[in-house]
Amino acid sequence: MASILDEYEDSQIIRHPSQQQQHTHLSASNIGITHSGFVNARLEEEKPIFNKQRIDFSPPEKINHFAVCNNQLCMSLGKDTLLRIDLGKPDQPNQIELGRKDDAKVHKLFLDPTGSHLLISLNTNECLYLNRNTQKVRSLSRWKGHLIESIGWNKLLGTETNTWPILVGTSQGQIYEAEISTSEGSLFSTNPDQYFRLVYTLDEDGKSAPVCCLEIERGVDSKFFIIATTRKRLFQFVGKVPEGAEQQGFSSIFSQNADHFPSFQEFPANLGFSEIAFYTPKLRTSPRSFAWMMGNGVLYGTLNYARPDSLLSDVQVWEYPPDIDFNFNKPISIVLTQFHFLLLLPDRVKAVCILNGQVVYEDVFPDKFGSLKKMNKDSAGGLVWIYTEKAVFRYHIQREARDVWQMYMSMSKFDLAKEYCKDRPECLDIVLAKEAEHCFQNKKYLESAKCYALTQNYFEEIALKFIDAKQEDALKEFLMKKLNNLKPSEKTQITLLVTWLTELCLNRLGTLEGDESKRSIFLESREEFRKFLSSSKIKECLYNNRTTIYDLLASHGNVEDMVFFSVIMQDYERVISHYCQHDDYEAALEVLSKHRDEKLFYKFSPVLMQHIPKKVVDAWIQMGKKLDSKNLIPALVNYSQIGSTEQINETIRYMEFCVYELAVTEEAIHNYLLSLYAKYKPESLLLYLEQTGTHSSDIHYDLKYALRLCAEHGHHKACVHVYKIMELYEEAVDLALQVDVDLAKSCADLPEDDEELRKKLWLKIARHVVQEEKDVKKAMNCLSSCNLLKIEDILPFFPDFVTIDHFKEAICNSLEEYNKHIEELKQEMEEATESAKRIREDIQEMRNKYGVVESQEKCAACDFPLLNRPFYLFLCSHMFHYDCLLQEVSPHLSAYKHSKLEELQKKLLTTSQPTKSRHRPKEEDTVSLGKGQLSRQQIKSDIDDIIAAECVYCGELMIKSIDKPFIDPQKYEDEKSSWL
Repeated sequence: MASILDEYEDSQIIRHPSQQQQHTHLSASNIGITHSGFVNARLEEEKPIFNKQRIDFSPPEKINHFAVCNNQLCMSLGKDTLLRIDLGKPDQPNQIELGRKDDAKVHKLFLDPTGSHLLISLNTNECLYLNRNTQKVRSLSRWKGHLIESIGWNKLLGTETNTWPILVGTSQGQIYEAEISTSEGSLFSTNPDQYFRLVYTLDEDGKSAPVCCLEIERGVDSKFFIIATTRKRLFQFVGKVPEGAEQQGFSSIFSQNADHFPSFQEFPANLGFSEIAFYTPKLRTSPRSFAWMMGNGVLYGTLNYARPDSLLSDVQVWEYPPDIDFNFNKPISIVLTQFHFLLLLPDRVKAVCILNGQVVYEDVFPDKFGSLKKMNKDSAGGLVWIYTEKAVFRYHIQREARDVWQMYMSMSKFDLAKEYCKDRPECLDIVLAKEAEHCFQNKKYLESAKCYALTQNYFEEIALKFIDAKQEDALKEFLMKKLNNLKPSEKTQITLLVTWLTELCLNRLGTLEGDESKRSIFLESREEFRKFLSSSKIKECLYNNRTTIYDLLASHGNVEDMVFFSVIMQDYERVISHYCQHDDYEAALEVLSKHRDEKLFYKFSPVLMQHIPKKVVDAWIQMGKKLDSKNLIPALVNYSQIGSTEQINETIRYMEFCVYELAVTEEAIHNYLLSLYAKYKPESLLLYLEQTGTHSSDIHYDLKYALRLCAEHGHHKACVHVYKIMELYEEAVDLALQVDVDLAKSCADLPEDDEELRKKLWLKIARHVVQEEKDVKKAMNCLSSCNLLKIEDILPFFPDFVTIDHFKEAICNSLEEYNKHIEELKQEMEEATESAKRIREDIQEMRNKYGVVESQEKCAACDFPLLNRPFYLFLCSHMFHYDCLLQEVSPHLSAYKHSKLEELQKKLLTTSQPTKSRHRPKEEDTVSLGKGQLSRQQIKSDIDDIIAAECVYCGELMIKSIDKPFIDPQKYEDEKSSWL
């Protein structure tokens, strides 16, 4: 008993030959499907859907009845023994004695969905109750006198200690409402049955009939459905229970049906009993379908909780297999799974598919185990249990839906077939191929194309199939779907499909274009074609093969779509060329302005400038600095020479924009604008020259070119301006005198640093005024305008017959200026004499100035006693040794002074010292000695002037050296190493 559910023993399985036929009945090779690209390679045999295992358990007595629910197993052994096993703890079985001494036998066992409440119906019209948490079997006194045939459990409210209202069916067709409640662990509690009252009575043909099955289900909006079956009838009771009143029971539902006979379905044949089974997808959820085993077969259908008056939907009757003979082997029990219902016969189990009613599995049991008694399904684990008097078996149901797709496919329910093989690509491919073939045969060509595109069938076969059927739209749909399913790496296939689709679309557009009655279809097709060309997935393919696409478009004469394709490919050059060829210059300019491509502007501006100059210049101005104006000059030069006034004016407008707004400094731009001004707009020429500046460094045009251009067109003032910038003042004055004397005067004052040239220029002006204009008064004005000219400078220009009266005032003014100048010179001489006198006095005073040096004074540089060596004393009281001062000053001297100092030091060393002698020197020796002594003193004085001109700590040297490092960078490393 300890290993009752752990150890298994493979039983002998005898399969009916029809089962193997069923497996091969719907194989792909027999369906007539086009060859698939998938290869079905199974490395091992697939496990069967229904896998039977015998429990290693030998009952001490024969098994009478059996119930299992929520992993709780209960069985009646012999006459008076009850065995309970928790399948989670199979090694801890619990055996209870019922304590019945009379001939009472167990009629049926009923176990609730929680596995907590066990009802034991006895053939003596009694009923016992056993709770999972107790060992004591208790009699339900209120139930006495009724043979219990069925129980309708309350799955909504039932708990381990309380069933809440339940329905009880008896052998006399009576339906009672009852409630069982128990306190856990209580030995002296009250009776567990709270109440037991009659709510309804069923009959068949006016006679009482046993209530074979009861089921309670809750729908929407507090609606409850109660299903009750007899041997031939299936009743439905529908009613509402107020929200929160579920604990009050179901009597209200039956009372709502008291006025009229409840709806039922009846079948003529009679097994003597019936049984209903439900399929629940998940634990504690509502059932989804049902199967009612009765005399005429199995009534199967789904449960629709939204229906107002009936829970059953899509019902159909599957007849029993022909080998079932009610006289010898009529069905005993039924279990429903997702796609099959299992029929229990005395010696075998048959599994029938609910989709087609075919037997897909048959398992014959050996005679040694005895006849089969009952079959139960535990919704908690999904296991199906079967027992005989001597053995217990269970079935594992594995991947029940594995072959359902084939059945749905054979029934042409392709959506369901695809749903059940979506994780098996080789099966999905077969379904899609079958669906495509089905649609093709029914002339649903577009749907067929969509399915074919998802298969792995040979591309050529399918394409030829649509071509033979002359279904171009379907072929296009197939190619489009195939294209969408391709990976980006499959470039060759993408190229093939894109090219083919383009050809198909162009053919269709060509066919529809000339037919006005199909204008809307044509526009729709063109929009679809353009959407195809705009697809991001094929953008790379289109770009790489754009020449081929252009050729296709050209071969069909489809100019509009060629332009559209060019825009997609950003081949704006082709678009603009097209517009220009068709004289649509504004459209071409619009494309240029929209995409702002400088190279295209440079290329097409000459053509556009010829026809729409103003709009072209507006576009150029809008582009701003993005355009290189130098590259636009060819377009401007070409049409400014042969073009109209509008083109010339627009050219000038753009050149002015470049110069004044963009501040372009390109010489070519300025030269070109200068030439335009000189030829077409002379009134702006001088203004432009003046605005660009008067210094050659600020000028961006070629001065020589400007001079030649202005001279050619006779713009003398502009020439004068250019001469002034070139600092050719004589030429400027000569040319200005031909135009305006005042202009010449302004030129004459320009060489401010060269008085001689200024005087020469003013003399030219004076000569011109006197000799050419013969205007003495204006000549006199020249004298007042230039302070460099005197009356005597211009007198030679006057003719001999001119009287002095014209010059009297000028001569007097000149004489007065001379007298004034003489007085100023006298005053300056007196001031110079006085200054010299003061300087001599200061020198004499300095000679007599002295300073006192104490014996303990030290050098400011080396801090050694000062009197040990020659030294210098400064007015600031700093004192330095001669050599220390030389060392401090030398680094700050300029290269010139440094070399001069070295030269003086060398001369000082070479100068001889006076020798000591007892004899009196000769006269000539004395003379030479005096000269040498003077030379030595002069050298020392010069050295003093260099090194002792000022205190090294208080003078300019210290100020100049403030930004110099304390250590020479070139000697830094040596100094650093000396410190380490």
